[in-house]
Amino acid sequence: MKSMTGYGKASVDYENKTISIEIRTLNSKQADVNVRIPNAYRSAEIEIQNAIKQKLERGKIDCFITVTYMKGGAVMNINEQLFKDYYAQLSSLTNSVPDADKSLLTYYLLNRDDINQPIDENFSQQEKQALFDCLNQVLDMVDAYRITEGEAMHKAFEQHISVIESCAKEVEPFEKNRVPMIKEKLLNRFKELNIEGVEENRLEQELIFYLEKLDITEERVRLNQHINYFRQTMLLSESIGKKLGFIAQEMGREINTLGSKSNDADMQKIVVRMKDELEKIKEQSANIL
Repeated sequence: MKSMTGYGKASVDYENKTISIEIRTLNSKQADVNVRIPNAYRSAEIEIQNAIKQKLERGKIDCFITVTYMKGGAVMNINEQLFKDYYAQLSSLTNSVPDADKSLLTYYLLNRDDINQPIDENFSQQEKQALFDCLNQVLDMVDAYRITEGEAMHKAFEQHISVIESCAKEVEPFEKNRVPMIKEKLLNRFKELNIEGVEENRLEQELIFYLEKLDITEERVRLNQHINYFRQTMLLSESIGKKLGFIAQEMGREINTLGSKSNDADMQKIVVRMKDELEKIKEQSANIL
């Protein structure tokens, strides 16, 4: 079991620069990959995205790739005339705004692609290999992080599912006394109403039909089956997040039916406890790969 929450960061030195890669992942229904990459590496962007998707499969994935030049290695290509034109216009605009801060203008302008255009460098095969070696290292770190988170969530799931299983067993004693008590209440109510002309056989048939609807044996059996299936699914090595979510929905159907059929305050309390644990499972299963 793996969580979709993960983190990894690594860097590698190549000639006069340091390539740093940082990846953060959160839960998502699909593979939503967002890559921020230097212009010099744009030709490899699709390969980078494919490598991330193949390794991480699913989740909201943010990948940040930065290049830091060593001393004397930085190369800039600033369009000086465009910088001056923009700066003049923005300075004039800020003069008309009281208390406007001009200190960020230079930072803003130097981060514009049309002003600070990096010199096209030769993205060699060796540098590309260094980049992907670093990327694979980070992906392994993210995967290890996900496994660790998944182990913690496995323990949490087992706790929640055990509480539901225990509550399901607590419901069993109610089954012996619940139906006879309901039948007795209905018969006493008929006597109080003193309705004449009611055939006893017909009344008995209607009572049986009504009480059969209150039987919860099938719901308890199916709930136990879903619990066992949930546990079996947690042990699979494949992506199981969506499957666990579907099983939790089926468990919810049986628990809701138990509640609607209970007609007993104490039994309703047990059902509420099961619903509380099931909601925790649903919330956490949304973050399982």
